[in-house]
Amino acid sequence: MEVTRIRALRGPNLWSRHTAIEAVVSCDESERNLDKAFEKRLRERFPRVGALHVPRSSKPVSMAHVLEQATLALQTQAGCQVTFSRTTPTEEPGVFQVVVQYTEEAVGRLAFARAQELCRAACTGEAFDIAATLAELRDLDEDERLGPSTGAIVEAALKRGIPCRRLTRGSLVQLGWGARQRRIQAAEEDGTSAIAETIAQDKDLTKKVLHSAGVPVPLGRPAADLEDGWAVAQEVGLPVVVKPQGGNQGKGVTVGISSRAHFELAWQEAAQYGDVMVEKYLSGNDYRLLVVGNKLVAAARREPPLVIGDGKHTVRELVAEVNKDPRRGKGHGTSLTQIRIDAIAAACLKGQDLTPESVPPRGQRVILRHNANLSTGGTATDVTDNVHPDVAARAIEAALTVGLDICGVDVICESVLRPLEEQGGGIVEVNAAPGLRMHVSPSFGKGRDVGKAVIEHMFPSGSDGANGRIPLVAVTGTNGKTTTVRLTAHLLATHGLRVGMTNTDGVYANGRQIDSGDCSGPRSARNVLAHPDVDAAVLETARGGLLREGLAFDKCDVAIVTNLGAGDHLGLNYITTLEDLMVLKRVIVLNVAPTGSAVLNAADPNVVAMAARCPGSVVFFAQDGQHPVIKTHLAQGKRVVYVQDGDIVCAERGFEKRLPLSRVPITHKGLIGFQVENALASVGAAWSLGLPWNAIRRGLASFTSDQSAVPGRFNIFDYAGATVIADYGHNPDAINALVSGIRNMPARRRSVVISGAGDRRDEDIREQTRILGAAFDDVILYQDACQRGRADGEVLALLRQGLQGAERASHVEEIHGEFTAIDHALDRLQAGDLCLILIDQVQEALAHIQQRAAKAKRSRKPRAAKAAAPKKPAAKTAAKTAGKAAVKKTAAKTGKTGKTARTGKKAAP
Repeated sequence: MEVTRIRALRGPNLWSRHTAIEAVVSCDESERNLDKAFEKRLRERFPRVGALHVPRSSKPVSMAHVLEQATLALQTQAGCQVTFSRTTPTEEPGVFQVVVQYTEEAVGRLAFARAQELCRAACTGEAFDIAATLAELRDLDEDERLGPSTGAIVEAALKRGIPCRRLTRGSLVQLGWGARQRRIQAAEEDGTSAIAETIAQDKDLTKKVLHSAGVPVPLGRPAADLEDGWAVAQEVGLPVVVKPQGGNQGKGVTVGISSRAHFELAWQEAAQYGDVMVEKYLSGNDYRLLVVGNKLVAAARREPPLVIGDGKHTVRELVAEVNKDPRRGKGHGTSLTQIRIDAIAAACLKGQDLTPESVPPRGQRVILRHNANLSTGGTATDVTDNVHPDVAARAIEAALTVGLDICGVDVICESVLRPLEEQGGGIVEVNAAPGLRMHVSPSFGKGRDVGKAVIEHMFPSGSDGANGRIPLVAVTGTNGKTTTVRLTAHLLATHGLRVGMTNTDGVYANGRQIDSGDCSGPRSARNVLAHPDVDAAVLETARGGLLREGLAFDKCDVAIVTNLGAGDHLGLNYITTLEDLMVLKRVIVLNVAPTGSAVLNAADPNVVAMAARCPGSVVFFAQDGQHPVIKTHLAQGKRVVYVQDGDIVCAERGFEKRLPLSRVPITHKGLIGFQVENALASVGAAWSLGLPWNAIRRGLASFTSDQSAVPGRFNIFDYAGATVIADYGHNPDAINALVSGIRNMPARRRSVVISGAGDRRDEDIREQTRILGAAFDDVILYQDACQRGRADGEVLALLRQGLQGAERASHVEEIHGEFTAIDHALDRLQAGDLCLILIDQVQEALAHIQQRAAKAKRSRKPRAAKAAAPKKPAAKTAAKTAGKAAVKKTAAKTGKTGKTARTGKKAAP
């Protein structure tokens, strides 16, 4: 078995909506039909591997299927919540695509690697330590997954439909998109004041601020050294608390100190974390009150780490037994933390006349630490419903005084049932980024949905940005994607929105280009959705990114599928048929929000078939208003967009809006069919998003197909009276659309400049020139710098084959180099000619053509003057014209033309 490629699909993808590991696995002949003996050896090493079968099939089980099941089972047994996996054979014998869901990418990748080792061990008979493997996966999962505090907030956000994206391996998470995004880190949100956090970190300053506001706090102060600290203890009276002045999570805190020896140990512990402060120990229970905004949302009574004697086991053995609780972990990833026996614990035991090796009598409570933080092994009991209104008011007052909007308030008192002042209680600390796990999963009592409270504070219900989302349009198809993206973005911008856009030309945010190149993949989309100056997003979603990583979003408001036609890039990455391509492109339709819409081309049967899988509504568009799909959809009272009597018509039951094509410049008054379709799709998207019709009209009228608005998409230049059209068309469907559009444009003679992308199928490259050979008089073939895996001259040979028996082309040339070919074509043009240039290096080629056109414009005046000069004798001119006609006639009869001196070869027939 050989694994040739592994990918992490980080969003909704070809296989499912789950994040997943996808691998290409090759199995040799002996691994394609495994026997019972192999299964027995496998189960000896991993009994809980699951059933080895091919779902809904009687086909044999291959090693790829075993790898799939083992990867899934390893994650499941390690505690990961995964359920989806799949193995699919490719057209290559013995080659499979294996897909397995993951919750954490690193865990999924490790499980896949260990599953391979398990399969090898089962083949060779070697041992496999399943216990160690599962422990390794559990530990990695605990390290990788969000902690309980961040996890609670993210879970609450997802329940509200707020998109979430983890920005680091730590706890920094983006909630929402664009201008509506917020960020959290643990239980701290982006609106938390840095000054308030600074105050909270300084325990002495916190006490002063609270005391000045009339909030009860214990006596004490920072100490310069050990002796000064002991002096403070004498001043306030024993017992005392020793803690770091800027600590958190209970680190270095020791409470209930009543002796010099215990004080010295506590001082050493606290001094590891910076300056130390000593304060009066308040008797009573330790409570944590959680304040969010101006509300008390949860309260818990915390107990210090302890064990109960049984008269048989030592303290150390009792601690080991307690630590077997699966809720107890080594870090903060579990609801409880393991109890440690260290110097602080030993000192605490000494105060109870015990050691770690003592055997306490049955029923004795043995305290291992006086502080009750969960991070040191303590437990928590929910008391939210018991908090007296005055105690809650003091906690809220403390949070507001310090300036924290999410605040953990530590209170020491006998009971939260009575006001603090009545019982000599006080607030001993306030905490920024408080731990939430004691409230989410208390040791005893009812768990509280504190994550929901945080989300409600950050995204108030009923507000415009309650779900953190911005309007999102995803665009896919074979042709027209980039123009449709740009036009749709322009319509949104005309309405006054700041638009983020990705396409094959770059990434744009609020009109500014922030990245260049082919940016139609998920990485670029995520960059747009993370930009704070984006009110709406229009994202080109190409096949490559979908295959490589999946979608960058969980769902979209509008999914546009422009067309599929005969497809493009077929034969790559196991997308070999038009049906395969349809299933892939359909991913954006499958992930339309239930309140959203799919805008689909009614004239393309494969696009129409996607409608049945759309969770939202469907808007069909087509140039032909009489198309059966359009008529049927409209009869059902649903939205359609079509062309009638020179207007774009938007209609549904009882409603019709008309937009004249004469006021849509990119369509050239409706003459350019493929641009009409792009306009229909964009209007359908704008209508679905609820844009005002005036904004749609203004947007359509102000969008032109020049090189700045849509570079490489039917850009028209005037070259000394000839018409030059530059376009990035690169597949047979695009060529057909261009030919159809140009057919309506008058021209004396038509020429075309073309190369071919080497990553297309041979038949697709040949088909392009077959179409062009029937529509153009002159064909100039060029070989560009990037052949995409083809040998030198291979693409040109295929293009020549497509011209064999051409109906119209009478002049064919080969030229090496894109710009040389462009110059040669331009030099041959005369007034009234039309030249289509299919460019490869879009920006550079457009700039070159623009420069040549500007130069030709400047030189036209001298030409006019020359034309006014005395003409040659009529007889001489007529003779020359007759000679040229004779040459042309000869060429037409023989089907050959003279080759230019550039190549010295015969022209292609």
